[in-house]
Amino acid sequence: MRYCRFESEYGARFGRVERIGNEDVITGLLPPWPEMGQSSAGSKGKFIAIPLLKAQLLAPVAPSKIVCVGRNYRDHASELGNEVPSEPLIFLKPPSSIIGPEKKVQLPPSSVSQRVDYEGELGVVIAKRCSKLATGAEVRPYIRGYTCVNDVTARDLQKKDSQWTRAKGFDTFCPVGPIVSDEIDILTGNGVDVSTHVNGVQKQKGNTREFIFDLSALIHYISHIMTLEAGDLLSTGTPAGVSPVKSGDVMEVTVSGVGTLRNGVV
Repeated sequence: MRYCRFESEYGARFGRVERIGNEDVITGLLPPWPEMGQSSAGSKGKFIAIPLLKAQLLAPVAPSKIVCVGRNYRDHASELGNEVPSEPLIFLKPPSSIIGPEKKVQLPPSSVSQRVDYEGELGVVIAKRCSKLATGAEVRPYIRGYTCVNDVTARDLQKKDSQWTRAKGFDTFCPVGPIVSDEIDILTGNGVDVSTHVNGVQKQKGNTREFIFDLSALIHYISHIMTLEAGDLLSTGTPAGVSPVKSGDVMEVTVSGVGTLRNGVV
């Protein structure tokens, strides 16, 4: 299933996305949380299909927490002069940093930060509560689907501070979308491409086969530190090629088989 979250006359709703002809269309409403069940027209009458391009899309997630993985591609660790980690390096971004497709990333005042970078990543949406997974346990039942994430980072503050909360946590620093899809599979070694373009120029291109710690290892590791709840978001790390953006730039993060997340900078 593929789904989005969009603004309707009844407020924010989740909607099933299907391919009809040559375009993606929102064909029906979902329960308040897609993890709860099958699609429904809801209580407001028959749903009228909407082309995805004409919908007012919101971020397709509303997590209790955003768990991010740092330096999960060797080339990215190297480009910033860091050693490859011996175990997953994780950090949190606040849910208040989330914005949806086409929304603007707001740069901090220049008196606070002089360098803000994009970081295109594969996002994983958790399907159900996940805690202390047993060794060898299958992680597939805990994955609702995949999406695009831009882990926007104030790089100078990341280097300055002893931890990354400030550098990663500004409002608007976590664009997510445009949809969530379970129609790709990276658990069987079928990697997906992750790329970032700025103003139409490709800046990043990697593949999830290049992960230092694969998705199964990440979910197992995190589940022994904190309980993952349904709807939580896991951002799996960025490939090499990060660089600063400025006001007026347009960032596009693409995950093959999922879509493209587009956000401007102000």
